Amino acid sequence: MGRYELTGEVLELVAQRFRALAEPARLQIIDALRNREMTVTELGSKTGLGQANLSKHLQILHNLGFVARRKTGLFVHYSLADRRVFQLCEIVCDRIDGEATSRRRLLAP
Repeated sequence: MGRYELTGEVLELVAQRFRALAEPARLQIIDALRNREMTVTELGSKTGLGQANLSKHLQILHNLGFVARRKTGLFVHYSLADRRVFQLCEIVCDRIDGEATSRRRLLAP
């Protein structure tokens, strides 16, 4: 068994985080913040998302602890709160790669 007992409450907390990560725009934001903190304007330029849409996604990511923010004057700078989110992405990407490899083998002449 794992480190945590998966009670109903724990499962709901985990599910909330997976729901947040199930949105491609939020993953795009997290990826944009991979190497440095950015303002909303910089994130908008990097992701192509509009300010209102971006702000909505950033609020969700912040509330769930994926991004941190700090205010300097009129600007709010966003950064990753925990780089371990990329471990989740690696697990999924490895799985996708494995599935693709299996399919290529099945379809090979």
